Amino acid sequence: MNYLDTTIEKLNSKTNIFLTGGAGVGKTTITREVIEHFESEAKKVAKLASTGMAATLIGGQTLHSFLDLGIASNVQELEKNKKYEIKKKIKKLIESMSLIVIDEISMVSDALFEMISLRLKQADFHGTLMVVGDFLQLPPVVRGAEEVKFAFESEAWDSFAFDKIELTHIYRTDDVAFIELLHHVRFGFVDEGVHNHLNEYIKPLPEDLSQFTFLFGKNISAAHHNKKQLAHIENELFVKEAQIVKHQKSAKDIEVERFMNDARIEKELELKINSPVLFTRNSWNYFNGERGIVVNIDASNVYVQKSDGKVVKLEATAQSKALWKEKTIDGKKEMVEENIFSIYQFPIKLAFAITIHKSQGMSIEDLIIETNEIFAPSQFYVALSRSSNPSRLNLIAPQKQWYDLAYVNAKAMAFVKGEESC
Repeated sequence: MNYLDTTIEKLNSKTNIFLTGGAGVGKTTITREVIEHFESEAKKVAKLASTGMAATLIGGQTLHSFLDLGIASNVQELEKNKKYEIKKKIKKLIESMSLIVIDEISMVSDALFEMISLRLKQADFHGTLMVVGDFLQLPPVVRGAEEVKFAFESEAWDSFAFDKIELTHIYRTDDVAFIELLHHVRFGFVDEGVHNHLNEYIKPLPEDLSQFTFLFGKNISAAHHNKKQLAHIENELFVKEAQIVKHQKSAKDIEVERFMNDARIEKELELKINSPVLFTRNSWNYFNGERGIVVNIDASNVYVQKSDGKVVKLEATAQSKALWKEKTIDGKKEMVEENIFSIYQFPIKLAFAITIHKSQGMSIEDLIIETNEIFAPSQFYVALSRSSNPSRLNLIAPQKQWYDLAYVNAKAMAFVKGEESC
């Protein structure tokens, strides 16, 4: 089955799509290809996600920004903040889209989905909607002790009559036993066999930790480990500062800072020759999560040697934040995407450590997971599924039982299994 052709065909026939599947099955690849196809036909595509980081992975913007939701987390707050009524320019913007893509749908709450539905109705949207993601991965972020509620729990979900396209083939690894293990952990199933299989990955840590990437649950742990390991390399420290170019006066410093954090862009990238790095983007000669060693640094370039011996010459590349604006082109008013600011930085980060959240979309070969910083449903599955080479996977012995780590939100599980939500 050609999933790309099927997806495009259904979208062209005005069928809304829910593109899903576990980690490493190519959801992001197909999403990008669908977007490229529509844009190549001069059709307008809104590329959206609930978080800035997820939005940057598909070169888009947040739902709140595009739909003009302000800081509201539900329809009641929209009314309270006097943002319930849709502005003319937002109506025109939404109306002009042929396709709206919402990535990482698992992180969209029911309340946010209600606001999405409201705006699409207010704008009389006649295009198609494609939502992408896996409800057995990262859930919506909630305040305090609030109950987690997913997009599929929204009354509006059924009104879109999504046609589900499920990807099943895992491209990240071809280890059949590990793929089966991932399937069990994704569904929170831990029997004696799964327990014993996970225990096999608890090994003595190698003396040279620089070969491995640690996955932590907390930012502070990842930052501390990176700093400590970099200090062990007795070479000159180079600091590559991100270059910020503001294309419009409306660009605010706080927006730039938030975008840099979301997009995994280092404000000051600290490197040494012989320091291990991870690529944070996809390109023709490297992929997101691929590992390499810095072999040379000059004023304009960083040279990274990959595990296959090939050296990649890197220049600072631009990551831009764009917004849709109305412009007159050839006498006609059209909605066009315009960059507000661009940030130039090398598409790498130190490979000693990264957080589970920021490993989103990555395939990592040499991996150590700090299991004692797992604190959310499906987080262990997200971490485990980053591994592209299970023979190079180490798990720190957990203080909890495996079934306490490999737990899944019950409502998400019921939805994915097609059962009635409770």
